[in-house]
Amino acid sequence: DNHSACFCMTMMRTMLMLALLGFAAGFSFAPNYHTKPNAFATPSLRPARSPVLGLSMVKISTNDFRTGTTIEMEGNVYKVLEFLHVKPGKGAAFVRTKLKNLTGGGNLEKTFKAGEMVEQAQLDKMEVQFNYMDGDNFVFMDMVTFETEEVPADTIADSKFWMKEGTDVSILKYGDRILDVAVPQTMTLEVAETEPGVKGNTAQGGDKPAMLETGVTIRVPLFITSGEKIRVDTESKKYLSRAKE
Repeated sequence: DNHSACFCMTMMRTMLMLALLGFAAGFSFAPNYHTKPNAFATPSLRPARSPVLGLSMVKISTNDFRTGTTIEMEGNVYKVLEFLHVKPGKGAAFVRTKLKNLTGGGNLEKTFKAGEMVEQAQLDKMEVQFNYMDGDNFVFMDMVTFETEEVPADTIADSKFWMKEGTDVSILKYGDRILDVAVPQTMTLEVAETEPGVKGNTAQGGDKPAMLETGVTIRVPLFITSGEKIRVDTESKKYLSRAKE
């Protein structure tokens, strides 16, 4: 009858589906005898990445040293103040340097082999403007966000001699720590005090001390007078020329 026929058809479909599922399961879990076993492999785990591969080590050649280059040695960050490439008649070339320890303080004279690779310290630079003094702290402002940053005078070191209100400078950070404040290499400053100018010595001759408006004293030509504005190299602390009006 119709009920018996329907029951038989249902049973046959069920048995066929079970057979197909069993075949598929057997195919999925069957071992692959064509694959060579690897005693060191763990199929369910990815090999751990070496911690060294995850680091980004930036190197720089001593041949590429420039004034202001920052390097890292023995856990300290140094800034290149002076460098000199020397190629003797005999022997290997070398680079003689004067370094400023930005993290520990003090200066260091060190000689490197020419072409020697050293670690370069990647410092974050923040462009700010000097606003005012708050006790012994220099207060700078980010002219985009208007946020202020206070930097102790001891941190700024020699740069403090060039601080003039409104001067654009760069704060150098290593992580969250402020290491230095970089002033422009060339600045125009007014001569606050110096001996009277000497007539006739307009092009050459001797020099004399002059205190600038920021308080730093440099050597200037004899014809420079108080109140004049001059261009100064802040790195060498040397007079460059009269400022153009």
